[in-house]
Amino acid sequence: MQREQVLEHALNVLEQNGLAASTSFAMMAEAAACQQEDLQRYWPDREALLYDALRYHSQQVDIWRRKLLLDDTMGPARKLLARYQVLEEAVNNNRYPGCLFVAACSFYPQPDHPIHQVAEQQKRASWQYTHQLLTQLETDNPELLAHQMELILEGCLSRLLVKHNVQEVVTARSLAEDVLSIALCRKNGALS
Repeated sequence: MQREQVLEHALNVLEQNGLAASTSFAMMAEAAACQQEDLQRYWPDREALLYDALRYHSQQVDIWRRKLLLDDTMGPARKLLARYQVLEEAVNNNRYPGCLFVAACSFYPQPDHPIHQVAEQQKRASWQYTHQLLTQLETDNPELLAHQMELILEGCLSRLLVKHNVQEVVTARSLAEDVLSIALCRKNGALS
């Protein structure tokens, strides 16, 4: 099995079962339907595999965001809320992709740990994406608004870690829509 295939299988296991499912190479190999030797051929230990899987996943998310930013068929507001549609589809397929970054920060709380750093980097990239779109919308105080919208998203991801319920995504999207609507009303003078 090729390295990228093994990494893809490992990522699927992590998205479906969380970081706890990766307590050993043997458990990861079994869940990913590959041999333990396939994992050990590419990664010296469990943490190296987790780091690579998170980095790979982060690259996938970054590519998705770049494509969305370049999509001329959608306005900034729709691009801001598009993540909830993708997240809802993932949850309906028993996958919890963004939860891995939240869990990684909890499992590896030391700020200098490489796994924590990859997760934090993804969180910063998400904030920058949100901030960029809010700036395009010319909202008042896009920094604060980006923080609020990211707090909603991260809260949703944290709840998904425990609940695994698509309703959490629906509720978060509704809340994000409300926050964005209020910001746009404020921009247009409706709340002055």
